[in-house]
Amino acid sequence: MDLWNSRAFTRRVFLSKGLVLASAATTIPAFLQRSAFGLPFASAGMSSIPGVDENRVLVVVQLAGGNDGLNTVIPFADPAYYRARNSIGIREQNVLKFARNIPVGLHPQLSGFKSLYDEGLLTVVQGVGYPNPNRSHFKSMDIWHTAEPSGTGTGWLGRYFDNECCGKPTQDGLPGTPEPMAGITIGREAPLAMQGFKSKPIGFESADLFRWLGSDMEPGLSERYDAINRAGVTDDVHHETTAAFLMRTSLDAQVSSDLIRKAVSSRPTGQYPQTELGRQLAMVSSMIRAGLKTRVYYVSLGGFDTHAGQGGENGRHAQLLQTLGNAVRAFYADLKAQGNDGRVLTMSFSEFGRRVAQNASGGTDHGAAAPMFLFGPMVQPGIVGAHPSLTNLDSGDLRYSTDFRGVYAGILENWLKADSRKVLEATFRPVKTLKA
Repeated sequence: MDLWNSRAFTRRVFLSKGLVLASAATTIPAFLQRSAFGLPFASAGMSSIPGVDENRVLVVVQLAGGNDGLNTVIPFADPAYYRARNSIGIREQNVLKFARNIPVGLHPQLSGFKSLYDEGLLTVVQGVGYPNPNRSHFKSMDIWHTAEPSGTGTGWLGRYFDNECCGKPTQDGLPGTPEPMAGITIGREAPLAMQGFKSKPIGFESADLFRWLGSDMEPGLSERYDAINRAGVTDDVHHETTAAFLMRTSLDAQVSSDLIRKAVSSRPTGQYPQTELGRQLAMVSSMIRAGLKTRVYYVSLGGFDTHAGQGGENGRHAQLLQTLGNAVRAFYADLKAQGNDGRVLTMSFSEFGRRVAQNASGGTDHGAAAPMFLFGPMVQPGIVGAHPSLTNLDSGDLRYSTDFRGVYAGILENWLKADSRKVLEATFRPVKTLKA
């Protein structure tokens, strides 16, 4: 295949195949050493897209497995709650109550959330879901990730990157170059939510990070990459050719690796709990402190599929909530100490809630509507929406009152300053969760 005329190995191939997890040191391309500053593009982390507010950051905390919303935000004033949950219900005297006139409160292990609420840094959105809910973990998560009822296509944040974080197309028709660090996910796999058509997130688990592995590229692509690497940068390579795109992308990968490794290997400025989520948020905080031009960070906490032995005030679910609350609380204490708390909005969600009634195994089965949480000084603190009815149910599940895509629309419009209709590919009324 002709190196100069091919369109088969453009950005989509490189972004989907090129950034690979590895623990070994990165191999530096020859042209990086010889003439990196001569390339006609901005280095990774240094670029700027006109009209996009680079100062604002979104952090997503995914609760994988289907968090039991009823034992997270507890309707302690409703007797139907205790009738449905005679052994796992949270006793009213142990509920962390918001205020006298609010008939719901937090699980006693969510003292971290309660502290954030008291400081005006927490918004609880009640009864969040979507029409015709799917109770499969994988399908429902795909629906939340794509913001599409079929659960197919690109991710909603990936579409945000495609629309807002890519440069203009070149004169010869090559697509605009995505910002290499627009999205960073911490974990073994990059979530579908972060996958765009043109843009792909950087993903890693630890400070070992990633390197460019030619063997993982499209067949034949590694040879072309190696040829460019050996040749270096010369005046014969026009900045709008596919070869130049290969050089830009590979150099972006290297510079991104160096910047991120340096950021996450630095010692956190705050004290974090010794949990996996605490470790993830500590790395996110370090990257924010380092000034990376990342718009969205994505972390996750699993284990919420509590079919048996869920427990009430204590038990597996209580431990997960304690992990969640303490990690988010430490994260915002750290951000405040840095002076970055006003830049960072955090959103937490799960793919569905649990059924209202406990099951015979002392647990809960897959349900539908559940609360979402937003954190930060920019949120409108308090409770959004009424708690769903515990008696007017949808086949034993809570009926949703707020479409999750409305929450997304509010974040896109009012925080990321993006056109939610383009990103969500439909019109949803933004849910008011942020200060004017």
